[in-house]
Amino acid sequence: MLRRIMPLAAPTFFVAVLQTIAQLAETWLAARQGTVALAGWAVVMPFGLLLMQMSGGAIGGGVVSAIARALGAGRKDEASALVAHGLLLALGGALLFMVVMLGFARPILTLVGGPEAAAASTAYAMCLFGFGALPAWFANTLASVLRGGGQHAFAAAALSSAWIMQPLVAWFLMERVGLGLPGAGIAYAVAMLGAGIVMAMLVLRGYAGFVPTLRLKLSGDLFRRILSVGLIASVMAALGNLATMLVTSQVAHYGTVAVAAYGVIARLEFLTVPLAFGVGSALTALVGNAVGAGDWPLARRTAGFGAVMAFLLTGLAGLVLTFYPERVAALFASDLQVAAVASRGLQIVGPAFAGLGVGVSLYFAAMGAGRMGWPFVAAISRIVLAVGGGYVLSHTLGYGLDGQFYGVALGLLGYGFFNAIAVRPGVWSARVR
Repeated sequence: MLRRIMPLAAPTFFVAVLQTIAQLAETWLAARQGTVALAGWAVVMPFGLLLMQMSGGAIGGGVVSAIARALGAGRKDEASALVAHGLLLALGGALLFMVVMLGFARPILTLVGGPEAAAASTAYAMCLFGFGALPAWFANTLASVLRGGGQHAFAAAALSSAWIMQPLVAWFLMERVGLGLPGAGIAYAVAMLGAGIVMAMLVLRGYAGFVPTLRLKLSGDLFRRILSVGLIASVMAALGNLATMLVTSQVAHYGTVAVAAYGVIARLEFLTVPLAFGVGSALTALVGNAVGAGDWPLARRTAGFGAVMAFLLTGLAGLVLTFYPERVAALFASDLQVAAVASRGLQIVGPAFAGLGVGVSLYFAAMGAGRMGWPFVAAISRIVLAVGGGYVLSHTLGYGLDGQFYGVALGLLGYGFFNAIAVRPGVWSARVR
């Protein structure tokens, strides 16, 4: 089983490591702008993550799943036609982010993080989504086409260049040019544009295993193939980020320092997602091919093995954060108060990162299987435990800010648990409709 997963997982995992380094660098650069700027960056972060998750993991996962199942069933013409449908959905998704964040950034950010953080982040949000939404959606959709064809290495090569470029350009624009946080948004747009151009050339030349049909002969059935997985996954991505936004809103009652500290914790939490995505992207394609061929036992075994791999990867990362929280927090917070709060939160949340890894890997496996019911339950459990549980622990039981962190940890563990119990014959089988 390892020999089947690793050739597909390894390239994406390599990209995940580069993405993690790039996002850590961005956290560090934001911290160098000051505590208020770091708090503002933390308020925008869930929306930026939602953009990446919806374009690369949700709708993008729907594209991977649909193409993998079509190829598994030997229908290359259908896989070819799916490319144009995926790109049109990418255009719609990008426009949605642009309209919402360009038109309503200030009131939305004020609602989440308060007026001070919103004032520091509005220009950054407008640059990030105004310039970056369209390149990001198209780059991630084209990467999904390549992954659906089993060509993870080609997608990885293009995305690797983007994540190497992004922190360097961000540093130059933020500090040398003096743009501050908006420079990070522009850097992201430049990196995604470059990756998108490279992958467009690869896809059009047939590197996904087929030459796409880009003629606008649209099919409602092909849209449904993508959206039957992608829409549910988009809702779940929104719920995951909504949990972060709501926790941020609750943490804001403890002041700007607490918001900045939770921003560091949340960023490190979400940085475990690329590690699990390295495995999960392989699972979407492999499970999709097995399901397309009607081999459900193979699909379940593949998902289970991948979940163990993700557990080990993210669990190790969580243990490092748990045992060395002061050193990690000091890397991303020059303010001693922010570092102290972030360190305490990492001690509480770090052990639960393994639950997030299991949940994310099986979420992507469920996309390949087309079985999204239990992952939806898992997403709901995460928001209930993180937000509701955090509120009860913090306010009702008197744990204060620590209660919010315990709630976040419970949410991550619940997310992994409910995704894990879904992979069983009664759910993952051809009998289920």
